[in-house]
Amino acid sequence: MNKLTIIGNLTRDPETRTVSSGNTVCSFTVAVNRRRASQNTNQPEADFFRVSAWDKLGENCQRYLAKGRKVAVVGSVSVSSYEAKDGGGTRFSLDVRADDVEFLSSRQDEMGSPAPAAPAAGGKPGKDNGFEEVDDEDLPF
Repeated sequence: MNKLTIIGNLTRDPETRTVSSGNTVCSFTVAVNRRRASQNTNQPEADFFRVSAWDKLGENCQRYLAKGRKVAVVGSVSVSSYEAKDGGGTRFSLDVRADDVEFLSSRQDEMGSPAPAAPAAGGKPGKDNGFEEVDDEDLPF
C-alpha cells in the first residue's frame, strides 16, 4: 500500500491548469518541518512535497488555499529525478497525488483575528455568543 499523510504549510500560492484530457489539476508545494533542528543552525529542517490535486479537489484547493496555509494531505507518493539547471547534478523530488486535502488553517488565522469566544462556563448558547438555539422540530432527522 502506498499511502502518505503529511501536515505542513504551503510554500507558495497554488497553480491550476487544465490538461489535454480536459481534467483540472492544482499543484502546490507543502513544507513539512522535521522535529529536530539542524546541527549547524537553530533553523528547523524541512522536507518539501510537490502535491497535485485533481478535478473537484483541485478546484477547492485553488479556491481556499494560499501561501502559508496549513494543510493535511493524504495520497500516494512517488519519487522523480531531474538534472539541476545550476549544474548541481541530479536532484530528487517527492510528488504526492492527493486523495484528500484537509484545510487546517482559516483565513482568520492568517489575518490574526481572534477566534469566536466560547460561551462562559455554565452559560447557555444563545444568539449573543455566536450560537443560535434550534427547536428539535426544525431538524430534518
